[in-house]
Amino acid sequence: MSPEMIQRIAEATGDTLYMLAVAALLGTILGLPIGVFLATSGRGELFAAPWANRVLGAIVNATRSTPFIILVVAIIPFTRLIAGTSIGTTAAIVPLTVAATPFIARLIEGAIREVDQGLVEAARAFGASPLQIVVKVLIPEALPAIVLGLTLAVVSLIGYSAMVGAVGGGGLGDLGIRYGYQRFMPDVMAIVVIVLIVLVQAVQSIGDRLARRLNKRIRHG
Repeated sequence: MSPEMIQRIAEATGDTLYMLAVAALLGTILGLPIGVFLATSGRGELFAAPWANRVLGAIVNATRSTPFIILVVAIIPFTRLIAGTSIGTTAAIVPLTVAATPFIARLIEGAIREVDQGLVEAARAFGASPLQIVVKVLIPEALPAIVLGLTLAVVSLIGYSAMVGAVGGGGLGDLGIRYGYQRFMPDVMAIVVIVLIVLVQAVQSIGDRLARRLNKRIRHG
């Protein structure tokens, strides 16, 4: 393999990491409050708003059920509005974030719902406000599960980032399609797959270790 191709692979890996980092960060910033609201806005819950819960839940479900490649094409006007273009690494962050946000929201909702309700009732008995219960009880107790959920979301984003290469999104997926598939270079395709596998393994290992540490801290804290 030529030094030029090795450089292209390195650059594509950097582009993929950039897309993942920004999309995961934005998806978490947007998905966290949505997930918390979904978990606490049912009938009789901390921020009881059943109608808002149903509407937001329906929107989240609709976005999650849309195949990613269709979502990328469907929101091209929105992508152009935000990024100024629909092609390239920065533009790819928009659909990646749109796909990640509802996924992360549901994961966070599930993590918060697993928290022992006895802790919530105890906090209420001590006069804590709903916001204090969320910040000081629900999120800290759910943190190990949230970390595992975010790990799963990032792993999914790695797959999405490869798919977005099919529509000019850049990164490893784009490199694999343009050189590995269209130019019949199986060695490039093999290296792209290996790099993606390594990324998945690294993200999963880091997430699992962090979740275990947080779990031990909560149990012994």
